[in-house]
Amino acid sequence: MTARWRLGAYDPVLAAAVLVLGVTETLLSPAWFWSTVIVVPLAIAAATAAIVGLSRGHPGVALALTWVLGLGQLLGGFEVMATQAILLIVIFCAARWGTVATVVAAGTSMPAIALIAVQDGPYLGFPAFSYVIGTRRTVDVLSTLSAGAQAGAAIVVLGLLLIPFLLGLAYRANDRARESRSSQLRAEEAAATAVRESAQAHEIARLRDEQARLARDVHDVVGHSLAVILAQAESAQYLPDDDPARLKQTMATIAASARSSLQDVRAVLSPADAPAGPRQLDTLVDGVRSGGHEVVSRELGTPQPLPPELEVVAYRVLQEMLTNAVKHGSRDDPVFVERLWPDGAFAGELRIEVSNTVPAGPVRREDAERGEQGSGLDGMRHRLEAVGGRLDVRTRVEEAGPTFTTTAWLPVSRPRPGESGP
Repeated sequence: MTARWRLGAYDPVLAAAVLVLGVTETLLSPAWFWSTVIVVPLAIAAATAAIVGLSRGHPGVALALTWVLGLGQLLGGFEVMATQAILLIVIFCAARWGTVATVVAAGTSMPAIALIAVQDGPYLGFPAFSYVIGTRRTVDVLSTLSAGAQAGAAIVVLGLLLIPFLLGLAYRANDRARESRSSQLRAEEAAATAVRESAQAHEIARLRDEQARLARDVHDVVGHSLAVILAQAESAQYLPDDDPARLKQTMATIAASARSSLQDVRAVLSPADAPAGPRQLDTLVDGVRSGGHEVVSRELGTPQPLPPELEVVAYRVLQEMLTNAVKHGSRDDPVFVERLWPDGAFAGELRIEVSNTVPAGPVRREDAERGEQGSGLDGMRHRLEAVGGRLDVRTRVEEAGPTFTTTAWLPVSRPRPGESGP
């Protein structure tokens, strides 16, 4: 809401004050008091009050009505009342609150008003005050002035008209500056709110990623350990009853696997307590072997240290590959594990591949892919893509039966000449 509408409640009061002033001026004029044409000045006073009442809310309309009133008085030969001097407020309101067209109209009106006041002043007069303070003598003096003097008088009148006009423009500029400042503050507040919301969104996304990472880690650790323990427990069923030593060894292996799983879960839930040093990928292979599965493992190229984030990814990916092989593969066929380090042919990438024979019956690839978000093949793929790697899953039909193969590539740096691995 603009300033003129906030101040609009005072407009009727101002209009009533102008009306009272006009009526008082009319009654103070003996020439009009006993005249039958007293209704004319009263009408002029009422019109002036109405124009002043409209000047704030509708400056363009008030300016147009001012011209209509002035031309009507000029053409009808009705004298100008002193009360009409308050119409200067119309010029002020037009300059402060009017549209651009209204401001231009007010500015171009002032020279015409000044010329009319000087040229026709002797014929207009101020009837009431001509008897009260003797302005009639001033009117008579104006009629005797030369053209140059009348031009000077017009400049003086124009200067008087410029005072409310320039004052209105000054207030207008101040209003614009205040509105601009308010808009700037609102924009800054909106930007600050956007920054806060963006920070909150990033924090929520980070927490969700952390939650997903934790879910993947727990899935990989628990799934792998349970698969190994289950395989060991199943193998214990086939041990001869007269061989307690082997049964005891199998139970010890199950206990060791459970203990290792518990340590891994603690490391996942409390990263600060995780032991330092590179991940031992061979321990994963040894754990599967201890469960009674035959594992054929080979490592090609020169091993090299990995950054901590790649160590975790390589460890978890191989862990999930072996878990799928144990859960869904044939117990009678070996699991093949191959690690190929960069040596020029596969520059900058560590390739990890695990393949196993699927037991007779429908291919159970869907079982490996099934699971919650962040688990199974989707979990491996997400881990690899997060570090710039990739995953390939294929089922091949061979003479021995269908073979399920998962291959992962991790981006690592190529070893420099003469540099040995760990």
